[in-house]
Amino acid sequence: MQRRTPAPIPCENCPLREKPAFRQLSREELAFMHTFKRGELVVDPGATILLEESASPHLYTILEGWAFRHKQIEDGRRQVLNFALPGDLIGLQLAIMNEMQHTVTALTRTRLCVFQRDKVWSVFAKHAALGFAMTWIASREEQLLDGHLLSIGQRNALERVAYLILHLYDRAEAVGCAGNDALPTPFGQAHFADALGITTVHLSRTLRRLRERELVRWRDDSLVILDRPELERIAAYERVEGIQRPLI
Repeated sequence: MQRRTPAPIPCENCPLREKPAFRQLSREELAFMHTFKRGELVVDPGATILLEESASPHLYTILEGWAFRHKQIEDGRRQVLNFALPGDLIGLQLAIMNEMQHTVTALTRTRLCVFQRDKVWSVFAKHAALGFAMTWIASREEQLLDGHLLSIGQRNALERVAYLILHLYDRAEAVGCAGNDALPTPFGQAHFADALGITTVHLSRTLRRLRERELVRWRDDSLVILDRPELERIAAYERVEGIQRPLI
């Protein structure tokens, strides 16, 4: 695993601040974030960013790249909990609990903003709005997990695949990682299947059904949505629009 420390980007010049998905920080909040941020880190694809049952001294915000959160049981079976994209804060549970409850692994070359875990409480003490933002981020992660739990518990395979495609596309588009109905796929079908709770064989058959109905097309490096309204109908998907997210 390779880790490199690049020259950090000043918070006021953060490229994510230009994205309409994120709310703007005040001048005072930016000044505080400049002191809260400890630097940046670049990791290669496949690198472990946070390890289950470990107590990392750091939290991270993804500046560039993709990662995924997952848990694994002793016999090797894995559940992908969610995918992490630019703007996502990872490791927040370390500020509350003694150790990580899941692992976070890079899917691509990933650039991370680094924060000191033991300084998190200063966010709540000195900037109530940023403390609320952290609470919002935790609540949003819970909301995302609710949607995935509903899929695994109640949706059939076709509905699950349709839902996850739309979910990932909308998140990626909001942060400039997707567009024109094409979703980059730094993840493999094994990641996708592990997120859906089905086998790769079942996933392949389900994708073929969607392809035959001319709803999606999965190429080597992208997944193209051909008929979004029909995918939304199949998944009972409701798009959330117009809500700006906090950026930490």
